[in-house]
Amino acid sequence: MIGPLSLSTNLALFALATGLIWWAGSRLVVLGDALATRFGMTREVLGLVFLATVTSLPEIVTSLTAASVGNAPLVLGNLFGGITMQTAILAVVDIFFVRQALTSWPRKPTHALEAALIVVLLNALLAISFLGEVELFLGIGIGALFLTLVYPAAILVLRAYDERSPWLPVDLPEAEKTDEVILKPKSAQTATDKNLMAMTLLAVLVVLVAGYVTADRAGEIARQTGLQSSFVGIALLAASTSMPEVSTTIAAARMGAYTMAIANIFGSNLIMIALVLPSDIFYREGPILAELDRVVQFSIVCGMLVTSIYVVGLLIRRTPRWFGAGVDSWLVLALYGATLIGSYVLALG
Repeated sequence: MIGPLSLSTNLALFALATGLIWWAGSRLVVLGDALATRFGMTREVLGLVFLATVTSLPEIVTSLTAASVGNAPLVLGNLFGGITMQTAILAVVDIFFVRQALTSWPRKPTHALEAALIVVLLNALLAISFLGEVELFLGIGIGALFLTLVYPAAILVLRAYDERSPWLPVDLPEAEKTDEVILKPKSAQTATDKNLMAMTLLAVLVVLVAGYVTADRAGEIARQTGLQSSFVGIALLAASTSMPEVSTTIAAARMGAYTMAIANIFGSNLIMIALVLPSDIFYREGPILAELDRVVQFSIVCGMLVTSIYVVGLLIRRTPRWFGAGVDSWLVLALYGATLIGSYVLALG
């Protein structure tokens, strides 16, 4: 731990670490796209597996750090508040960086299946919170084990479904303009495979260190301000640890890789649910899901709502547009604002 510091110093360190996470996340999307080209990966796979995993490193570090010191509300608020926060990133991208509605771009129904799986798992999580978590062994809950074991199964289902492509939409906008790339630095294009991997590892290391700092300082900020840790996790820590998702999703949209942007967010949200078990292992005061409070339960419900809205948008495809973005994105953005307000009210109560 860094140790006790003044509130202003903690806020400054938190902001600095957040900026570093943003910078590293922007680099990762460019480096990841270069790696995908070199090794023959599709952008859907790149977003779902590589980018989603790498950009979730801050959540991994912050969750395990907070769990190791016994701050379960901060862990749970960060994980499940982060789902709503990250989904709202797609709305911001739709408003500022996408022509036509974002949900009209995917060529395959894989993204809708991803979102549907997230909704199913969040429903299961909410049911566990109502029924009560049951300790399996060594303080680890059976619900946490189940939710994490479902993750690799979900990835296998998505990969198999993506390869089969059982149905395709017929009303499509023009193909993604991948030749109109804004973020294609020569360092990524001309680097050798070895240098490309080295640059990627450096960006990952920056994310890891900065993610640790944000988790450590968020706990101190919660203590010094008197706010509930779960609310700080939802409103502050989730926003900070989502910086890689923000930067990579915006960068992907600017490159015209809209399907990669969507896959990155939904893949990251699946990982957030899978992080329950590692957090439970590091939390030594019993099953961590037994610590779910009303603030976190409310954030889970909001996570289901925003994800379901995008499922509808992906199925409708030609979603009506308001002020340059799809109606679904404006609804998601409004729900994110309602999530913050509702969480604050519940935290005060």
